[in-house]
Amino acid sequence: MTSKTTNKFSPEVPARAVRMVLEHEKDHASCWAAVVSIAMKIGCAGQTLHDWVKKAEVDSGMRAGMPSDVADRMKALERENRQLRQANEILRKASAYFAMAELNRRAR
Repeated sequence: MTSKTTNKFSPEVPARAVRMVLEHEKDHASCWAAVVSIAMKIGCAGQTLHDWVKKAEVDSGMRAGMPSDVADRMKALERENRQLRQANEILRKASAYFAMAELNRRAR
């Protein structure tokens, strides 16, 4: 399954941009000011870079939240659970169908 939005940045760009924000935050009035300044330089929206910074902070333990690896694992387990529920439903219906066919065959 792919993301609903296309990512025009290579994986190195967010990592470098986040590193730049964290290194240059002290040179600006606020974290947001650093984000906006660097976002303009790399050609992305300020909110996008801010989201990257927040995600990096969560992943490094600097901010509360669910790390990316845990979130990815949770999503995979939820998908597997959904598929197993669908398979069980199909098997339940098939079992009922064949049981009914067996009863009809014996009744003749």
